[in-house]
Amino acid sequence: PSVPRHTNRLINEKSPYLLQHAHNPVDWYPWGQEAFDKAKTENKLIFLSVGYSTCHWCHVMEEESFKSKEIGEIMNEHFVCIKVDREERPDVDKVYMTFVQATSGGGGWPMSVWLTPDLKPFAGGTYFPPEDGVHRVGFRTVLLRIAEQWKENKDALLESSQRILEALRHTSEIRVQGQESPPPAKEVMDTCFQQLSRSYDEDYGGFSKSPKFPTPVNLNFLFTYWALHQTTPEGARALQMALHTLKMMAHGGIHDHIGQGFHRYSTDQHWHVPHFEKMLYDQGQLAAMYSKAFQISGDEFFADVVRDILLYVSRDLSDQAGGFYSAEDADSYPTTTSREKREGAFCVWTAKELRALLPDPVEGATEGTTLGDVFMRHYGVEEAGNVDPMKVRESKDLPSVRSTDKGPASIGMEGWQSSPKALSPNTSQRLSSARAQRPRPHLDTKMLAAWNGLMISGFAQAGATLAEQGYVSRAAQAAAFLRTHLFDPDSGRLLRSCYRGKHNPVEQSAVPIQGFLEDYVFVIQALFDLYEASLEQGWLEWALHLQHMQDKLFWDPKGFAYFSTEASDPSLLLRLKDDQDGAEPTPNSIAVTNLLRAACYSGHMDWVEKAGKILAAFSERLQKIPITLPEMVRATAVFHHTLKQVVICGDPQGEDTKEMLHCVRSVFSPNKVLMVADGDSAGFLYRQLPFLASLERKDGKATAYICSNFTCSLPVTSVQELRGMLSP
Repeated sequence: PSVPRHTNRLINEKSPYLLQHAHNPVDWYPWGQEAFDKAKTENKLIFLSVGYSTCHWCHVMEEESFKSKEIGEIMNEHFVCIKVDREERPDVDKVYMTFVQATSGGGGWPMSVWLTPDLKPFAGGTYFPPEDGVHRVGFRTVLLRIAEQWKENKDALLESSQRILEALRHTSEIRVQGQESPPPAKEVMDTCFQQLSRSYDEDYGGFSKSPKFPTPVNLNFLFTYWALHQTTPEGARALQMALHTLKMMAHGGIHDHIGQGFHRYSTDQHWHVPHFEKMLYDQGQLAAMYSKAFQISGDEFFADVVRDILLYVSRDLSDQAGGFYSAEDADSYPTTTSREKREGAFCVWTAKELRALLPDPVEGATEGTTLGDVFMRHYGVEEAGNVDPMKVRESKDLPSVRSTDKGPASIGMEGWQSSPKALSPNTSQRLSSARAQRPRPHLDTKMLAAWNGLMISGFAQAGATLAEQGYVSRAAQAAAFLRTHLFDPDSGRLLRSCYRGKHNPVEQSAVPIQGFLEDYVFVIQALFDLYEASLEQGWLEWALHLQHMQDKLFWDPKGFAYFSTEASDPSLLLRLKDDQDGAEPTPNSIAVTNLLRAACYSGHMDWVEKAGKILAAFSERLQKIPITLPEMVRATAVFHHTLKQVVICGDPQGEDTKEMLHCVRSVFSPNKVLMVADGDSAGFLYRQLPFLASLERKDGKATAYICSNFTCSLPVTSVQELRGMLSP
């Protein structure tokens, strides 16, 4: 590469997204006081651009506008320009996305917002083309018009921005409305199930036509609904909807059949052509969902998908120090000599490439049939290609398993129902090796506490359910990484992010970003999951410490529930509470279950009261449109059903104890917590829960007790009897 013509102050940042823009001719500033002071001193408007490093349209707008010398000059003359990585600063992103969605009816990234010098928004949108088109005004025109408005109508813009801010404050407020009790579980659960059932795609699974997202929160709700309604037709349908969706996703092109893992979403109804970026938060949540699918169904298909996801994350998203990277980009160079990146170029194939790589003749098939033919038939590869919507040239295609009624019979292999892997076990290895010769997509090596928490949960749940100790060890390694690099022992607080370093294995920004609510709830959830998988009480102790800190930093004592951010940042105009489960659950949804688990492990019943107050704050939304909060609906059911404390008294290394633990971990029960009373009266659990001292082994054998509110059942030493007692 040639020496850059321009270098701006983003060169000093750690965020991969900000560094992508460090050589734009735009005089970018990071979010911070230096930019705010410049805007006020020079009486300039602020142009705020928010995105992330694996965002396709962010790349497009950079190429078209931010790399343009002429547009850069306009931006520098009239505005103080600020770049924000939304994954680093979800607080800034949420405030201004709330404005963009309220004023335009839509949102997305890149997000483009114009602010007054005191940070109040008055105009915004997402992607803008550089020049005017038939249906869209160009970015250059927008910049010049807004600069002119500021020059000619400054007072009107300031007044307008103040009115907008007050309206946003009013409409975004979530607080308890007189009623101080949680909504009834049955009505909320039934309404959410009915709303999901109506939006369900009977043919291909999922809950929309296109684009189609994995939405693990919907699947998690359906599993819980099934568990509580197992003998009803509605329960059976809930389970069928969840399992069918997971199978169709695993068969589709959204699942990377060569390189493992899942892409972010499908652009079509059939899960076939994805948006090719891969996000850590999807891998973590989907590993947990496929683990639950295996736990419920016993179908090894789901266990294989879990292993597939965790192989991808271990190989491609893992830092040598133990943390997990954030994402892989959708765009890459098709060849080493290409000058332009293309979306999906790393993943797609031509029929010619596949035939050349898989020329082996297939025994028993029509003469001339090769392994390449079988592969193409099995995975639905077409000569003309079918990824045109992604603008990939040369008739490229993407492997996506076809249904068995379109199997290899048409090429003279009647009765054969296996895959190309059965004919040649190294099929995937050949294709994987060939793909490895292509230029890889950009890897975002930022490591976020929240997303690492989701991935730790994925490894821990998989390890417990599949009885794979290696997965539990990987989860523990990542948790140790968080404690070393994303936790400040002096303040007792989490940090948001750290980065793969140039000079050190892991680096931190000059001013570390403090953790947000989502960092706390996902890490606490991960530590509870890790304790149940490993039985290491240190993780439990850290989880309870973080729960106390979360209460201190984010709880709203007047309106109830947790704010997403602390109160200490004057640059944030709004303190918000997320009110919709999306690609990730909203933090308050997870916080409810965390609080209930924390109470079970500590005996602090005020945490149960707090969980109820969160549900009360969201009561109106839960009763009217519960489909927007399926994870919180699930938590409502857990709250009303009361968590069972499953206590195993025994030596954790004893075979009888292991047999009981395996039984508990093999049964899907959404309202249980697991703990082992090993007889160490000085241990953390015994100090927290004095009632454990009264529980004993029966006849010297490992013994189980099912406790509710610290009142326990008669002792059980039979695995069969224990299994029956675990039903919700």
